[in-house]
Amino acid sequence: MQDPALLGSRRSIIGRFGEARRRGEEKTLMDDLRKYGERIGKPTQVTEPGSLEGGDIVVTEGGLFVGESERTNAVGIRQLADLLKGVNVAAVKTGLMHLLCGCAYLNNRTMIIAPELVDAKSFPGFKFIAIPKEEAYATDALYLGEMRVLVPSGFAKAHTNLKEAGYRPVEVEVSEFWKGDGGVTCLSSPVYKVL
Repeated sequence: MQDPALLGSRRSIIGRFGEARRRGEEKTLMDDLRKYGERIGKPTQVTEPGSLEGGDIVVTEGGLFVGESERTNAVGIRQLADLLKGVNVAAVKTGLMHLLCGCAYLNNRTMIIAPELVDAKSFPGFKFIAIPKEEAYATDALYLGEMRVLVPSGFAKAHTNLKEAGYRPVEVEVSEFWKGDGGVTCLSSPVYKVL
Protein backbone atom coordinates (compact mmCIF):
# COMPACT_ATOMS: atom_id res chain seq x y z
CA MET A 1 0.00 0.00 0.00
CA GLN A 2 2.60 2.62 0.97
CA ASP A 3 5.24 1.94 -1.68
CA PRO A 4 3.36 3.15 -4.79
CA ALA A 5 2.44 6.65 -3.59
CA LEU A 6 2.79 9.49 -1.11
CA LEU A 7 -0.71 10.79 -0.42
CA GLY A 8 -1.50 14.28 0.80
CA SER A 9 -4.63 16.32 1.33
CA ARG A 10 -3.46 18.93 -1.23
CA ARG A 11 -1.15 16.92 -3.49
CA SER A 12 -0.19 13.31 -4.01
CA ILE A 13 2.88 11.83 -5.65
CA ILE A 14 2.77 8.53 -7.51
CA GLY A 15 6.19 6.91 -7.35
CA ARG A 16 8.06 4.82 -9.87
CA PHE A 17 9.27 1.51 -8.49
CA GLY A 18 13.01 0.93 -8.38
CA GLU A 19 12.24 -2.79 -8.30
CA ALA A 20 11.39 -3.37 -11.97
CA ARG A 21 9.12 -6.35 -11.37
CA ARG A 22 6.82 -4.16 -9.25
CA ARG A 23 6.30 -1.53 -11.95
CA GLY A 24 2.65 -1.36 -12.91
CA GLU A 25 1.29 -1.61 -9.36
CA GLU A 26 0.95 2.17 -9.28
CA LYS A 27 -1.58 2.04 -12.16
CA THR A 28 -3.97 0.01 -10.03
CA LEU A 29 -3.53 2.47 -7.17
CA MET A 30 -4.23 5.43 -9.46
CA ASP A 31 -7.47 3.79 -10.58
CA ASP A 32 -8.48 3.31 -6.94
CA LEU A 33 -7.53 6.90 -6.01
CA ARG A 34 -10.04 8.30 -8.48
CA LYS A 35 -12.78 7.04 -6.12
CA TYR A 36 -11.60 9.49 -3.45
CA GLY A 37 -11.93 12.58 -5.61
CA GLU A 38 -11.11 15.75 -3.71
CA ARG A 39 -10.26 14.01 -0.42
CA ILE A 40 -6.70 13.61 -1.67
CA GLY A 41 -4.62 16.03 -3.67
CA LYS A 42 -4.27 15.79 -7.43
CA PRO A 43 -1.78 13.02 -8.26
CA THR A 44 1.43 13.73 -10.17
CA GLN A 45 4.01 11.11 -11.07
CA VAL A 46 7.74 10.48 -10.78
CA THR A 47 9.09 9.65 -14.24
CA GLU A 48 12.00 7.69 -15.70
CA PRO A 49 14.91 7.68 -14.93
CA GLY A 50 13.72 8.58 -11.44
CA SER A 51 12.67 5.93 -8.97
CA LEU A 52 10.83 6.58 -5.71
CA GLU A 53 9.22 4.11 -3.32
CA GLY A 54 7.09 5.07 -0.33
CA GLY A 55 9.10 2.83 1.99
CA ASP A 56 11.93 5.34 1.67
CA ILE A 57 9.84 8.36 2.74
CA VAL A 58 9.67 9.52 6.36
CA VAL A 59 7.09 12.31 6.73
CA THR A 60 7.38 14.77 9.64
CA GLU A 61 5.65 18.06 10.41
CA GLY A 62 8.80 19.90 9.29
CA GLY A 63 9.35 18.08 6.01
CA LEU A 64 10.37 14.79 4.46
CA PHE A 65 13.42 12.60 4.78
CA VAL A 66 13.89 10.34 1.78
CA GLY A 67 16.20 7.36 1.73
CA GLU A 68 18.49 7.13 -1.25
CA SER A 69 18.50 3.36 -1.42
CA GLU A 70 18.53 0.45 -3.83
CA ARG A 71 14.87 1.30 -4.55
CA THR A 72 14.87 5.13 -4.60
CA ASN A 73 17.46 7.08 -6.57
CA ALA A 74 18.74 10.66 -6.43
CA VAL A 75 16.77 11.59 -9.59
CA GLY A 76 13.52 10.42 -7.95
CA ILE A 77 14.29 12.43 -4.81
CA ARG A 78 14.96 15.57 -6.90
CA GLN A 79 11.69 15.06 -8.77
CA LEU A 80 9.85 14.68 -5.44
CA ALA A 81 11.40 17.94 -4.16
CA ASP A 82 10.38 19.72 -7.38
CA LEU A 83 6.82 18.38 -7.11
CA LEU A 84 6.56 19.42 -3.46
CA LYS A 85 7.63 23.05 -3.75
CA GLY A 86 7.62 24.66 -0.32
CA VAL A 87 8.19 21.36 1.53
CA ASN A 88 11.66 20.56 2.87
CA VAL A 89 12.91 17.32 1.28
CA ALA A 90 16.21 15.93 2.62
CA ALA A 91 18.00 12.91 1.18
CA VAL A 92 19.37 10.28 3.57
CA LYS A 93 21.84 7.70 2.23
CA THR A 94 20.91 4.18 3.32
CA GLY A 95 22.13 0.68 2.60
CA LEU A 96 18.77 -0.74 3.69
CA MET A 97 16.10 -1.90 1.26
CA HIS A 98 14.04 1.11 2.44
CA LEU A 99 14.69 3.85 4.99
CA LEU A 100 11.61 2.69 6.95
CA CYS A 101 13.46 -0.59 7.58
CA GLY A 102 15.52 1.29 10.16
CA CYS A 103 13.47 4.23 11.43
CA ALA A 104 10.02 5.81 11.55
CA TYR A 105 8.62 9.14 12.66
CA LEU A 106 6.21 9.09 15.59
CA ASN A 107 5.26 12.61 16.70
CA ASN A 108 6.64 15.61 18.62
CA ARG A 109 9.95 15.45 16.72
CA THR A 110 10.51 11.90 17.97
CA MET A 111 11.65 8.96 15.90
CA ILE A 112 12.03 5.27 16.58
CA ILE A 113 15.39 4.22 15.13
CA ALA A 114 17.92 1.41 14.90
CA PRO A 115 21.06 3.58 15.22
CA GLU A 116 23.34 0.74 14.07
CA LEU A 117 21.52 0.83 10.72
CA VAL A 118 20.50 4.47 10.28
CA ASP A 119 22.66 7.43 11.28
CA ALA A 120 20.70 9.58 13.74
CA LYS A 121 22.79 12.59 12.64
CA SER A 122 20.72 12.56 9.43
CA PHE A 123 17.81 13.92 11.51
CA PRO A 124 19.07 17.07 13.29
CA GLY A 125 16.89 18.37 16.11
CA PHE A 126 15.00 15.09 16.63
CA LYS A 127 14.71 12.91 19.72
CA PHE A 128 15.16 9.16 19.34
CA ILE A 129 13.88 5.93 20.80
CA ALA A 130 16.76 3.59 20.06
CA ILE A 131 16.07 -0.01 19.15
CA PRO A 132 18.85 -2.62 18.96
CA LYS A 133 19.83 -3.94 15.53
CA GLU A 134 18.42 -7.40 16.29
CA GLU A 135 14.95 -5.82 16.73
CA ALA A 136 15.24 -3.40 13.80
CA TYR A 137 12.11 -4.86 12.17
CA ALA A 138 10.12 -3.14 14.94
CA THR A 139 11.32 0.29 13.79
CA ASP A 140 8.95 -0.02 10.85
CA ALA A 141 6.18 1.33 13.07
CA LEU A 142 3.10 3.46 12.46
CA TYR A 143 2.02 6.27 14.77
CA LEU A 144 -1.76 6.05 15.32
CA GLY A 145 -2.30 9.19 17.41
CA GLU A 146 -2.90 9.60 21.14
CA MET A 147 0.59 8.17 21.83
CA ARG A 148 -0.36 4.79 20.30
CA VAL A 149 2.16 3.12 17.99
CA LEU A 150 1.38 0.10 15.82
CA VAL A 151 4.34 -2.28 15.99
CA PRO A 152 4.95 -5.91 15.05
CA SER A 153 4.56 -8.32 17.96
CA GLY A 154 7.45 -10.23 19.45
CA PHE A 155 9.99 -7.44 19.97
CA ALA A 156 10.30 -7.01 23.73
CA LYS A 157 13.01 -4.32 23.79
CA ALA A 158 11.16 -2.16 21.27
CA HIS A 159 7.96 -2.55 23.30
CA THR A 160 9.76 -1.59 26.53
CA ASN A 161 11.61 1.37 25.00
CA LEU A 162 8.40 2.79 23.54
CA LYS A 163 6.59 2.46 26.88
CA GLU A 164 9.47 4.11 28.75
CA ALA A 165 9.25 7.04 26.32
CA GLY A 166 5.53 7.47 27.10
CA TYR A 167 4.09 5.67 24.06
CA ARG A 168 1.50 2.89 24.04
CA PRO A 169 2.61 0.06 21.75
CA VAL A 170 -0.22 -1.70 19.90
CA GLU A 171 1.18 -5.02 18.80
CA VAL A 172 0.04 -6.79 15.64
CA GLU A 173 1.04 -10.22 14.32
CA VAL A 174 2.68 -9.75 10.92
CA SER A 175 5.25 -12.58 10.86
CA GLU A 176 3.90 -14.00 7.59
CA PHE A 177 4.12 -10.57 5.96
CA TRP A 178 7.70 -10.20 7.29
CA LYS A 179 8.69 -13.31 5.31
CA GLY A 180 7.94 -11.31 2.16
CA ASP A 181 10.00 -8.30 3.37
CA GLY A 182 6.88 -6.34 4.37
CA GLY A 183 6.44 -4.26 7.51
CA VAL A 184 3.65 -2.50 9.37
CA THR A 185 3.86 0.65 7.25
CA CYS A 186 3.72 -1.40 4.04
CA LEU A 187 0.12 -2.26 4.96
CA SER A 188 -0.98 1.37 5.22
CA SER A 189 -1.41 4.37 2.96
CA PRO A 190 -1.92 7.42 5.18
CA VAL A 191 -3.05 10.77 3.79
CA TYR A 192 -0.75 13.44 5.24
CA LYS A 193 -2.16 16.85 6.12
CA VAL A 194 1.27 18.49 5.74
CA LEU A 195 1.23 17.80 1.98
